[in-house]
Amino acid sequence: MKESFLTNTPLARRDFFACTGDGLLGIALAQLLGRDFGSGALAADALPNNLARRQGHHPAKATSVIQLFMNGGPSQMDLFDPKPVLNRMDGKPYPGNVEAIGNQDTTSIGVMMGGQYPMARHGRSGQWMADVLPHTAKMIDELCFIHSMWTDHPNHDNALYKIHSGRLFMGYPTLGAWTVYGLGTENRNLPAYVVLNDALGLPHNGTRNWTSGFLPPTFSGTTLRPSGSPILNLKPQYEQPSAVTTAAQGLLEKLDAIHRDGRPHQADLDARIESYGLAARMQLSASEALDLSAERPHTLEMYGIGEKATDSYGRRCLLARRLIERGVRFVQLFLEEQPWDAHVDLQDNHRAVCERTDKPVAGLLRDLKQRGLLENTLVIWGGEFGRTPTSQKTGDLFTGRDHNMQAFSMWMAGGGVKGGFRYGQTDDFGHAVVENPVSVHDFHATVLHLLGIDHQRLFFPRGGLEERLTGIVPPRVVTDLIA
Repeated sequence: MKESFLTNTPLARRDFFACTGDGLLGIALAQLLGRDFGSGALAADALPNNLARRQGHHPAKATSVIQLFMNGGPSQMDLFDPKPVLNRMDGKPYPGNVEAIGNQDTTSIGVMMGGQYPMARHGRSGQWMADVLPHTAKMIDELCFIHSMWTDHPNHDNALYKIHSGRLFMGYPTLGAWTVYGLGTENRNLPAYVVLNDALGLPHNGTRNWTSGFLPPTFSGTTLRPSGSPILNLKPQYEQPSAVTTAAQGLLEKLDAIHRDGRPHQADLDARIESYGLAARMQLSASEALDLSAERPHTLEMYGIGEKATDSYGRRCLLARRLIERGVRFVQLFLEEQPWDAHVDLQDNHRAVCERTDKPVAGLLRDLKQRGLLENTLVIWGGEFGRTPTSQKTGDLFTGRDHNMQAFSMWMAGGGVKGGFRYGQTDDFGHAVVENPVSVHDFHATVLHLLGIDHQRLFFPRGGLEERLTGIVPPRVVTDLIA
């Protein structure tokens, strides 16, 4: 019988057949349908509704994820994917039907726009990187590039929903939520799924970027404050012996269990009990995890902490390492609104964002590797789509690029992927994928595979359907990326 990850939901068609497993009717249905109802795999009390650690479907390459999400759509041909033909055509009209660019407003499409920064090969692998990312370039042999990503929509809202949840619309669980739904956490005293936002504001689409959707609320992302104390009211009002605190928490857990047993199938209740329990446990352990003062000056400098441009992002990268080090399963870092959305002045725009993030990202990779954590931690860098090879006409200016859903670049590091590796190819303009296309669902299936999860066997019963992160049409795990 197919193994599954299920949770408490109203009775659906699948659950009806499970309930008929008792008695003569169940025997008859089992004979007719060839199903084994005796295993109890569909019993409600077996459904994952907490963050307890769970086994995956196969041995995992990675045990945790740090996603460095680059809101707005970084430009692939300006940062990682050089195009000599595009450079030679700089300033010339697009050689074809401008409707092939794929954006709705063809009147804003300008002329061909060459790469905006000098680019050079780096490391033993000889991979390309722009000179605005000098620190990351030193770690390039750890990076596994995908130059053939594509998505389904050129608008931010829908493309963000897609890259995070596999759907073009709001209300669906995100990659982080599915991950902790399937695997739980290694440390019950810290949130399993943590979101580190920018002090400058929330990203586009706000909290919908880390929602649990129709999964129980227990699996949604927990946001930590971007400045000051990451969590308010973390310390208890008064000190007491740890044995007393432990005994009190044990009693509360027993009372919660009694209360929950009398009210089954209440996902909000389960989430509330779990959140209060987590808050109590965090009083004993979270302060240490979130305190950067114990880090050595050399480590702080490596992340750019104390420098004006890099301090904010550097602190969050270091905090991500400390959380992963202590068993947190999934950590996401966001920037404010859409800093990579360079419709005007791409050259200055991208340089400024690179200045803020380049040193902290490289510091994170180097620190993880030095501590032996990179092997089991999958680091992901990328946005929701790429940019067009043509400039965008904004008034009298032709200095930016529009959105491009047909091709963009991402990279991963650690967590079982090949370092110093390049996968996929775009055309001479960097506009469309021509070799080894990777869809968002392919990408999600690959990440889950690295975490030890079979994307087909990770599902949630809803309205008679088996809902999956990777949709209905089976995607492929991109095995060529796996070491």
